[in-house]
Amino acid sequence: MAGQIIYKIVSTHEWALAEAEGHFIGSPVDIDDGYIHFSTAAQAAETARRHFAGRRHLLLVAIDGGALGDALKWEPSRGGDLFPHLYGVLDLATVTNIWPLLLDENGDHVFPDDLS
Repeated sequence: MAGQIIYKIVSTHEWALAEAEGHFIGSPVDIDDGYIHFSTAAQAAETARRHFAGRRHLLLVAIDGGALGDALKWEPSRGGDLFPHLYGVLDLATVTNIWPLLLDENGDHVFPDDLS
C-alpha cells in the first residue's frame, strides 16, 4: 500500500492551526486514540457519513501515504477493513491536495470526482 494516497477529514480551524505550526498533531479524537486516523478513497465517504454528518467547515486533505514511512500502519477497523493510522506527527510536506468538503442539498458531503 506504499505510495497510496490517503485522506484526512479535518475542520478548517484545525487545519489552520496545523499550517501555522507547520505540522498536524491530529484532531482531538486522534490525540485521544494515540494515532491520526485516515481513510482510503473508498472509505472516505463512509467516514464522513459516520463521523462528520452534517458538519460544515471541513476539508478533505490528501496525503502521500508512502511518504509517511513505518509510522503509517494499516490496521483493522470498521467491518474488519484495513484503515491507515499514523503513529506520529503529520509532516505537511506529504500533503498532495486539499479540497473544501461541502454539503449538498441533502446535507451529504460532496467529494471530488478524482479521488484515487
